[in-house]
Amino acid sequence: MLNVNSEITSPLPCTPRGVIELLERNGYSLAGKHVVVVGRGVTIGRSIGLLLTRRDVNATVTLTHTGTTNLSELLRQADVIVGAAGVKHIVKALDVKPGAALLDVGVTRETDPETGKSKVYGDIDPAAAEVAGWISPNPGGVGPMTVALLMTNVVEAAERQAGIAS
Repeated sequence: MLNVNSEITSPLPCTPRGVIELLERNGYSLAGKHVVVVGRGVTIGRSIGLLLTRRDVNATVTLTHTGTTNLSELLRQADVIVGAAGVKHIVKALDVKPGAALLDVGVTRETDPETGKSKVYGDIDPAAAEVAGWISPNPGGVGPMTVALLMTNVVEAAERQAGIAS
């Protein structure tokens, strides 16, 4: 699990921390792995690299985005792909290295023309599951971990405030 350093006195960002915890709690070590993050937003894309490259995680990170010209090539090199661009199915099955771990954090909402209801799509094309070694569902994967880690952050902050070691 992602351990909070005694040097860090502020909460870690919930969704990036959730990505790491989800992998680690499923027995996937990120040490030495090449992680390609698709998305440059401040919520996930920019901050996750800082968490992934900490010594206790020890991954190598490539940050890409919708304007990356050789995105498919970079994705095929990845041991882990974090889709966080908010672009429906930007990560295709042919972009995935066999056995790679895929975490779908992106959200795109479209109205279903038949029902008129909003439908949620992730950044990772469902066909990529056939190539991947592990894939998080979207919705229902990283989202619940984000909520759990929000609560963890609240408890850790209260413990720090009270002078209680966690």
